[in-house]
Parts: sequence; C-alpha cells; structure tokens
Amino acid sequence: MARRQPGKQTTLRNRVALSGVGVHCGRSVAVTLHPAEADTGITFLRTGIEGGCDREVPADYRFVRPTDLCTTVADGEASIATIEHIMAALRGAEIDNVVVEIDGGEVPVMDGSADAFLRAFDQAGVKSLAASRRYIRIERAVRVEVGNSYAEFRPFNGARVEVEIDFANSLIGRQAIVVDVTPDTFRSDLSRARTFGFLADVEALWARGLCLGASLDNAIVVGDDRVINPEGLRYSDEFVRHKALDAFGDIALAGAPILGSYRSYRGGHRLNVMAVEALMSETDAWSYVEAPAPRRESGYAPLSAGVAAVAFGPEVS
Repeated sequence: MARRQPGKQTTLRNRVALSGVGVHCGRSVAVTLHPAEADTGITFLRTGIEGGCDREVPADYRFVRPTDLCTTVADGEASIATIEHIMAALRGAEIDNVVVEIDGGEVPVMDGSADAFLRAFDQAGVKSLAASRRYIRIERAVRVEVGNSYAEFRPFNGARVEVEIDFANSLIGRQAIVVDVTPDTFRSDLSRARTFGFLADVEALWARGLCLGASLDNAIVVGDDRVINPEGLRYSDEFVRHKALDAFGDIALAGAPILGSYRSYRGGHRLNVMAVEALMSETDAWSYVEAPAPRRESGYAPLSAGVAAVAFGPEVS
C-alpha cells in the first residue's frame, strides 16, 4: 500500500461492505463504503426509503436531529441514527472523503465499538488525494453548560479529547481520561471500547421500542454489583474510553478535523453536538488552516481509577 502523504486528503482505495444489527431498531442493516473525490467529505446515502427515492445526508452538525440515546442526522424523510462510532472511526483513521451507503435507518452496532469499521478500512485500503486537508483550528475557548455538565473547545497543538464522568453507581464512580488522538492511539486506546448501559434500564427502553437489538454481544451490561458480560472488560476503564470514542465521533460533525482540545464533564451526545454548534457559530473562535496535525507521543492518560458508563442510560453521565 502506498504511503499516505502528510497533509493531503484521503479516501478509501476500494469499496467495502459490512452488515449487522441496529442496536435500537433490532433489524439487519447493510453498509457499503464507497471511495469519494476530494472535498466530498463524509456523506450518508440512505437507500431503502419507502417510495424508492435514495437520498444523501451530509455528516454535518447542521443535519443533526434531537435524540436521547445516539447521534442522528436527517434530511427530510431520510434519517440515519447511531452514526457516532463510524464517524469516530473515519476521523480516527484520517479518512476525509467517503460515501456511506446504508439500506436502513441506523448504522449497525457491530460489537458495540468502532473496531469493525477500522477493520473494514484496512480491507479497503486508504489512499491520498491531491487536495490538501483542511483543519479547524481552535483560536479561543468556547464552552457550553447544561446544569452541572459542560463541554468546551480550547486551543491545543494537536487533537486532544478529555472526558470526565461521574456516576452514583458504585461500579462506576468518577473517572477521567485524556487521549491525544492519532491513527495509532485511536486504534489502540479507543476503537475497541464498547457501548454500555444499565440492566435496570433495558426493560423500560424495550417498552419505548428502543434497544431492540441490544445483547451481550454488542454492549457491556452493568448490573447492580457487577458487569454481566462473562468475558468482562476489554480495558479496565473501558466505559470512559467509550465515552471518549463517542465524543470524538460527535465532534467529527464539525466537518473537518479539529486542531484543539475538546473536554467534557458529565457529557453525552446532545452536549457534544451543542458544543460543536456553539463553536461554529462563533466564527472568531476558530479558523480553517491547511497543515497536518502534529504527532504527539503521550497517547492517553487515565486521570482517576474506576469503571464508567452511558449508552442505554440518560444522556448525562
């Protein structure tokens, strides 16, 4: 495989397909990722709409629709839910241009992480394009608050995600992590962290017609005093890593890689998108630049010990 050219936009070398079950709808969904020209960005192509009219939906914060349990983009009747893991994988692998063809209303949950998407990219290959990559550089801090939760973008010489959670549940408690995201650290430190939720919440969600596809094969389930999954955790702090994965996928909806630090405390999908909206509305807080993100060697750092969670639970963690 040809070496990528630093600072250049990328796309997939070949088309690749995968399929799985939607965690909320419980139905099988097929996804085909297609190479795309420079400056296409990430676009969903929704097929299988009643009436037979396919429709493109940009992976852009301006197309996000309110949701409690996942991130959804929509345009008219075309809606695609649970996009956060594939968005995180695309941004983590530094893939700038791709058309994501999907025949259902929800991206398949796969094993609850971004790992299957990275393996699909590996299968397809990634190639550089002639056009330069454009970044969003944070020039000054922008912060949003909801109750005692907050999220903020701050200037930083790289791409950093800082996440802190605080649960009353004794298995979770308070935990924080910092990840300086590169393709290598995304793969090793975030990509395999699975979605999760509380066993006590599942029946209520089923009654609402949600989480119909959830199982121990695609989520970590937290009981009253233990993790229910027989295999246990992939990381000792897998829950907070998954929250960082979600946040990274959500802020990818800004439309370009972010050079700066994103920090959230007791956050979730809604707060992440609110932060992106606030950032993009304050045009003096950021600028477009054409320069590759500096590589940092620090990887990730856990800031406190414990086990963390949110996916089937409330938006606030």
